[in-house]
Amino acid sequence: MHVKRTRVHGIPARRAAPVGAFFTAVLAAILLTACGGGSGAKASQTAAKVNKEEITVHQINFVLQRQPNIKPEQVDAASRQILERLIDQELAVQKAQDLKLDRDPRVVQQIETAKREIIARAYADHLGETAAKPTDQEIKQYYNDKPALFAERRIYNLQEINIEAKPDQFESIRAKLQGAKTLPDFLEALKADNFKFVGSQMVRSAEQIPLNNLDAIARLKDGQFIMNGHPNGLTVLFLAGSQRQPATEAQARASIEMFLLNQRRAELVAKDIKSMRDNAKIEYVGKFAEAAASAPAGTPPAAAPAPAVSDSPTGASGPVDNNELAKGLGIK
Repeated sequence: MHVKRTRVHGIPARRAAPVGAFFTAVLAAILLTACGGGSGAKASQTAAKVNKEEITVHQINFVLQRQPNIKPEQVDAASRQILERLIDQELAVQKAQDLKLDRDPRVVQQIETAKREIIARAYADHLGETAAKPTDQEIKQYYNDKPALFAERRIYNLQEINIEAKPDQFESIRAKLQGAKTLPDFLEALKADNFKFVGSQMVRSAEQIPLNNLDAIARLKDGQFIMNGHPNGLTVLFLAGSQRQPATEAQARASIEMFLLNQRRAELVAKDIKSMRDNAKIEYVGKFAEAAASAPAGTPPAAAPAPAVSDSPTGASGPVDNNELAKGLGIK
């Protein structure tokens, strides 16, 4: 199991790049052109000329607006850096066009797909603007309903062990865990019986853990664990230690307000999409018609329940969704 690493994007390497790399540059250039510039732009709005093409101040501002937490005194330096990246991007686009990569069917399809996603997102944003802001009482209620996130917020030092095992071996593994005095003792017992496992350790604050897992983890005391079965074996989540760092309602207010507002926006979009589906003529063809007949649109298939192991008296009750947990904890 590996901790997910954040990739830092920079200037593309000076070597032959796959079609997807050129697509990124082509699409970004299309978006920036749509936001300003082009051959008809006024000279005063031109920031640089790259061969016969212009890069405009509007393009720089468009990128600048998408950069979070830039201080006023950093704007000029950031603008110059953005301009240099746009120059590199324009050169890549021009080279791609010379090679006729913009006509490659895969590139055309990706551009069209991205265009549809952008238009659909614009619809969602437009509809979301009609959502009512949460009231003071609703914000206070959410704060009170989520003590693990706020009033009883903790920083968790978690150790996760994923064990390959069959369902009939779960009880034996649980007995080993209950009988071990320390986590290393438990791992040695697994090795002795030739169980394969991988482990990881991470420090996560309450808000970095998916909401559907947080309550179960918050019930743990230091030194306790949760054991949960899944199709490929068992996951043991051990709380090595924790530190209380509560957040006041005033500190959490802005985050709660944004969360509730985004939630309402998503509900509006889902409701409107459902209404449109109900009133649209949708015809499935071929193999998709057979699938649609057995699973009506809008009804997700039920997930098969994973075999679960009850927690020990010294552990905590309540299974944890391992897939969501892994995603929330930033592990693969």
